[in-house]
Amino acid sequence: MSNKSLEKSVPQHIVIIPDGNRRWAKKHGLEPIEGHKQGLEAAMNVVKGSKNLGVRVLTLWGFSTENWQRTNKEVGYLMRIYTVFFKKHLKELVKEGVKFNWVGRRDRVPKQLREILIKLEKATSRNKNYILNICIDYGGHDEIIRAVKKVLKKGVKPSQITEDLISKNLDTAGIPDPDLLIRTSGEKRTSGILPWQTSYTELFFSKLLFPDFSMIELKRALDDYSLRQRRYGQ
Repeated sequence: MSNKSLEKSVPQHIVIIPDGNRRWAKKHGLEPIEGHKQGLEAAMNVVKGSKNLGVRVLTLWGFSTENWQRTNKEVGYLMRIYTVFFKKHLKELVKEGVKFNWVGRRDRVPKQLREILIKLEKATSRNKNYILNICIDYGGHDEIIRAVKKVLKKGVKPSQITEDLISKNLDTAGIPDPDLLIRTSGEKRTSGILPWQTSYTELFFSKLLFPDFSMIELKRALDDYSLRQRRYGQ
């Protein structure tokens, strides 16, 4: 296979559902927060590694709309460690040419986290090397409902609503649809992440708990993807 064909086989947009942080912590006799901390370090390694492999867009699910149903204690420390994590890596992301996007609702997360995420977006807005989408307070149905509300607010008539119009009002407007979705921990479902955008996305389910997810496993997913023929209904 030529270098050119190898390059074409690399998915340009990958979505990862980083599942298994709490199970990893329990397996190692640790508190759940330690699993989330290890998961964030694994996520940063994936960002750096996927960028070097030719991936142009990475979407990571950090906190779903359903995660608010967890205990106040767990939700609270999740919000705190996200705040600390993004503060820590802000300069690095800017330096590496990463364009950061916050995907999800913006009215419910704590003020401190909201401010750092918006600051990250502004600080990296001109970067073009690599796009990193972080889904925080994100739900697939919620995203579509918000997109429809945006369209209706603009006074668009029902007869004028098209797929393209909906796409342009989603949180991922202007970003190519995902080529590959990876979920860790052995669970085999998408749980509603980017339902509009993933209609033809290839799926890869890893048995590894996310804190154990390494570049070796990422390369295995990419190798598996390169062997597939994407038909798009043809």
